[in-house]
Amino acid sequence: MQQTSLKRLDELFAAEPDRLSRLSFETGGIYFDWSKTHLDKASIGKFLERAEAMGFPAARERLFTGGIVNPSEDRAATHVAERGSGAPEDVDLATARRQRMRALVDAIEAGAFGDVTGILHIGIGGSVLGPALLVDALGRHAASFNVRFLSNIDGAAFDDAVAQLDPETTLVVVASKTFTTLETLTNMDAARTWLREAGVDDPDGRLIGLTAKPGAAVEQGIDETRILQFGEGVGGRYSLWSSVGLTAAIALGWDAFEALLEGAAEMDRHFRFAEPTANLPLLAAFADRFYVEQAGCQTRALFAYDERLRLLPHYLQQLEMESNGKSVTVDGKPVDHPTAPVTWGGTGTDAQHAMFQLLHQGTVIAPVEFVAVLEADDAQDPEHHRMLLLNAFAQGASLMQGRSSDDPQRNYPGNRPSATILLDRLDARSLGALIAFYEHRTFANAVLLGINPFDQFGVELGKDIARRLADGAGGGSLDASTRALIERAGV
Repeated sequence: MQQTSLKRLDELFAAEPDRLSRLSFETGGIYFDWSKTHLDKASIGKFLERAEAMGFPAARERLFTGGIVNPSEDRAATHVAERGSGAPEDVDLATARRQRMRALVDAIEAGAFGDVTGILHIGIGGSVLGPALLVDALGRHAASFNVRFLSNIDGAAFDDAVAQLDPETTLVVVASKTFTTLETLTNMDAARTWLREAGVDDPDGRLIGLTAKPGAAVEQGIDETRILQFGEGVGGRYSLWSSVGLTAAIALGWDAFEALLEGAAEMDRHFRFAEPTANLPLLAAFADRFYVEQAGCQTRALFAYDERLRLLPHYLQQLEMESNGKSVTVDGKPVDHPTAPVTWGGTGTDAQHAMFQLLHQGTVIAPVEFVAVLEADDAQDPEHHRMLLLNAFAQGASLMQGRSSDDPQRNYPGNRPSATILLDRLDARSLGALIAFYEHRTFANAVLLGINPFDQFGVELGKDIARRLADGAGGGSLDASTRALIERAGV
């Protein structure tokens, strides 16, 4: 569907005088405005019928009561148990594990590991993206330690990560659900070598493991007293609430970590109990489905108008595309509709000067999301922050309004959708609520699509081939192009 077939947004505002009040909401210290999207009363009504037909209320209840929501792996999704929802046994187990996690945080603060000035956090995917987002967003002026994150197997990434760390006073935190991930184990071994070559007497004594498979971590040389377990039902991209958040809890303090969980729990309650017409994650999913299915949009853009949230687009890329980038239903049948769009984005006015030409005048129509914070960072000039906010608001207005010109080069068609999310302030509680909003939006999309958002088999094939090649299995079964590349590289 081309843009010309979409109703004009200004006409929707004129036809629905209550549009702003119906499509803007506030919860958890966050204001959500979806009024500049093409959702109208008729389309929302149809999506509500679809949600009912797809069993959304029952699916949501399974999520919050520990039922099976990941049928391909016959699992519940227990990340919500980390925030106090789920089967009682899951909540109790998460609580007990969190108490053990706090004991380790307290021990580090009390000097059990000696003088600690830095943390090297090793993982990949959700094992890094979540903690890195938390520390970057909340720890710029509050972090008690020099925290560095390492995920890429590239040796240059390792060198960059350790360049500012003192091996004598650094803890190495290794996060891996299975403790079999090639990149993570390779980087862990490199960290051991770095510690040993620097003269650290007991490199293994500086390692902490975060995993759902503690036995596998022990096999890799980590003492069981320094292993924090999390549940099999906690997927990597949903894991920052679990022991995977240890680095953030150490750097930001335990109170901040608890506030993060409380903010997420507040959004959990909203998603579980709010009426469908005022349910933020569900309405956002309706807009997502509208633009993909009815307007033919293959991408969705998100721009963080706050440098502290610069990692949010990267975090959401994994959350949304790994969860809903599927082509079969929960029953394993081919889907007959598009599923997840490509999630992309950037930061503030930098993005305006790099990407917004296409958004305003290009032939690709992409719904845009602006995320901003009303209260400035303490270190930020208030006038700078004022201009930043005005730029965010102006972009949403101009995408919608456009500007007519007799000169086609200077003509802006307008009628391009956007949504705006405004946090009162960026703190642990509001960030927890924001991330939980995106999790539940992703889940709501999956239910509307009839797919499973909690498995991710698509990431495995390339890794399996790389592992076989690394083990010397040879590339005889590969195509001629790939074999030539391997031979040319001499690997």
